[in-house]
Amino acid sequence: MKSFLSKGAGRLLAGSICMGAVLITGQAYAQSSATIKVASYFAEEHPQNVAIREKFKPYVESHSDMKVKIYPNSSLGDERQYTNGVRTGSIEMAISGMGLQTADPRIGFPEWPFLFENYDQAQSMLNGPVGEKIDPAFRKLGVEPLAWTANGFRVFSSNRRIASMEDFQGFKLRMPNLKLYVRVGQALGANVQTMGMSEVYPALEQGVVDGQDNPLATLYRSGWYEVQSNVLESRHMFSPNVYLMNKRFYDNLSEQDQKVIQEASHQAMEMEWQLMRDSAEDIKQKLKAAGLEVTEPGQQFHDQMVSAMQPIYDDFEQQYDWANEWLEMVRNQTES
Repeated sequence: MKSFLSKGAGRLLAGSICMGAVLITGQAYAQSSATIKVASYFAEEHPQNVAIREKFKPYVESHSDMKVKIYPNSSLGDERQYTNGVRTGSIEMAISGMGLQTADPRIGFPEWPFLFENYDQAQSMLNGPVGEKIDPAFRKLGVEPLAWTANGFRVFSSNRRIASMEDFQGFKLRMPNLKLYVRVGQALGANVQTMGMSEVYPALEQGVVDGQDNPLATLYRSGWYEVQSNVLESRHMFSPNVYLMNKRFYDNLSEQDQKVIQEASHQAMEMEWQLMRDSAEDIKQKLKAAGLEVTEPGQQFHDQMVSAMQPIYDDFEQQYDWANEWLEMVRNQTES
């Protein structure tokens, strides 16, 4: 069959195809050989960084040409800074909390007070129906959610014993600078002060605040227990983390490299959840050995804390048209 192309046109087309192939190959190579910076505020030996170091990094580096460099301890800035870095692309990946709820309140849903009862429920819901509801909100903000992990159930550490609602009165409580957290602390009767993670230790040490709320692992690994005397195991909120990757970076990876990232994230996620489960009792014993008194709230005290959260739920259910459906979804899981 005679070609409709002239010889010159044929050579031009062939050259264009070759040049296109070179450009495509060059682009794929640039992505697949990239170094993935992973930022977090967690201490090096926190389960979050252990899982990234022992599962995510070796899997990525053994199954692709990509390299992984881990930046713990807020070394690339505080959570707000490095999460914004992932959104803009200056940082490839982060272990992020729910700080982006300031841009979309749906992202903050997993931290609603007393929402989850145990780790199994939280893991199945976050890496299941709840995560599926929230993931599109992350993508609209320029980040790809890879897997949901556990920061843990939050407790109160303090410079004096908290054993009743009355003990929260006048209590200077550090909380993250997020509206939901502030409302939770105020609903309990505390005098809430917001500050970044790097400010917490000196604020506790100098008495600027009387206590703070975070999971046991964060309290221990960050060394804050050194300047506290008591822990109330309130478990008033569950704090998840999520592996976020810059969406442009992720989308430009080859399909094979995307699968590597997904599998590495899954393996790290599974390890991190298990480490959190396994470490809870061990850390509690270490805190006691360090001289801290750990208080488990009685049923009446627990119920009073739960009841104090009702105005928050009433406001959210009125404010967000998705709130009732999502809460029912969690309740059905709890009761099944």
